[in-house]
Amino acid sequence: MTGGLRRRTLLRAAVAGTATAATGCSGGERAVQVAVVWSGAELERFREVVAGYPAPVQVVSAGNDIDAFLRARHLAGTSPDVAILPRPGLVTEYAERGWLSPLTPAAGYAVPGDLGDLLTVGGQRVGVWVKAAHKSLFWHLPTVLPQPPTSWDELVALTRRLGARARRGLGPAPLAIGAADGWVLTDWFENVLADVAPDGYDALAGPDADWQGAPVRDALDRLAEIWSVDGAFPGGARRALLTQYEESVIQVVRARRAAMVFEGDFVDDVVHRFQRDSAGPSTFRFPGTRPGGGPLIVGGDVAVAFAGADAGVELVRWLTDAAAFRPWLRAGGYLSPNIIVPLDSYADPVRRRLAGEMRTADTPRFDLSDRLPGPFTGSDGVGIWRMMQDFFSDVTSGVPAAEAVRRATGQLAAAARTAGGGR
Repeated sequence: MTGGLRRRTLLRAAVAGTATAATGCSGGERAVQVAVVWSGAELERFREVVAGYPAPVQVVSAGNDIDAFLRARHLAGTSPDVAILPRPGLVTEYAERGWLSPLTPAAGYAVPGDLGDLLTVGGQRVGVWVKAAHKSLFWHLPTVLPQPPTSWDELVALTRRLGARARRGLGPAPLAIGAADGWVLTDWFENVLADVAPDGYDALAGPDADWQGAPVRDALDRLAEIWSVDGAFPGGARRALLTQYEESVIQVVRARRAAMVFEGDFVDDVVHRFQRDSAGPSTFRFPGTRPGGGPLIVGGDVAVAFAGADAGVELVRWLTDAAAFRPWLRAGGYLSPNIIVPLDSYADPVRRRLAGEMRTADTPRFDLSDRLPGPFTGSDGVGIWRMMQDFFSDVTSGVPAAEAVRRATGQLAAAARTAGGGR
């Protein structure tokens, strides 16, 4: 999409938001307006959730570029009461600009580890988690891959073995990967990094992050080890760079061109639409090298209330009640960040298991790229997303791993300095 078209689209959205805000009421009561990133089934499920709120709520889908949408609305003086944001970096940025109201969750609201600290600015909570994503999963069909790997070394060995068979036309490629979507590659990087250097993981989200240090180099070395396997991807690495996330899932569950695909719990939305038969895929945790299993990376969506929006503050508080998302829990396709929600509330057995894993994991870590500042976070094909695509291209096209790592860490460090996020 060109910049001009995007600006016109956002302007129309801002104008539409102004009009609907003025008319979004019932019986003379002004509706609480919520801007969300969700669309399709997720949007419909959230509307079912807020239908249970005791006051009228109007939900506006702003799409993936919700940041630009909210900036346009702010400039127009028509900010919504509440927004659901896809990354905590935006929460910090908006709070520092004075755009947000302090929040107090409902009693009985609790999230794993220190995830709540990511939404505290200047000693005040300014955001709450309302939806989680488990981002440490591989998906496979047991009929194609009956025995999944249990360690990183086993995963690499399996990739080499299946890659050799695929080159001879004797079976599917081992890995599907949506490398056209840079966030898929950063999710790989984050899982490997959390395994090889757990202490260095969180440091990379800080202002003194060392993007040329040993943790980053070691993680990239491991990625080069597996991504450079000849025959690893259906159609080859160049085709993988043109493959988007959804297509990579389809290559496993429908086309059967690959044995496994890595991505979060949200893969099942694609599975339900494209699987061949009722026998769906199984999952296994991203394999690690340390005792006790692999890493656990989580993502999530955050609710914030804008400054002066008292009705928005009340709605956000209501959304943190353990019962608020019951309609979505019953419908399936939802993973709650609230560890107080009973596991038997999940109609979806996969997410029931994943919710249990989030509660028992030693140190769940939040998606690193979503914590990075400014354009370094990777949106719109720049920042870390694009740099990981460059690295993928290098290691799959014959560039020696050491040289590819040197190039990648240099790019990452330069981008971090520009964004004020490290060195």
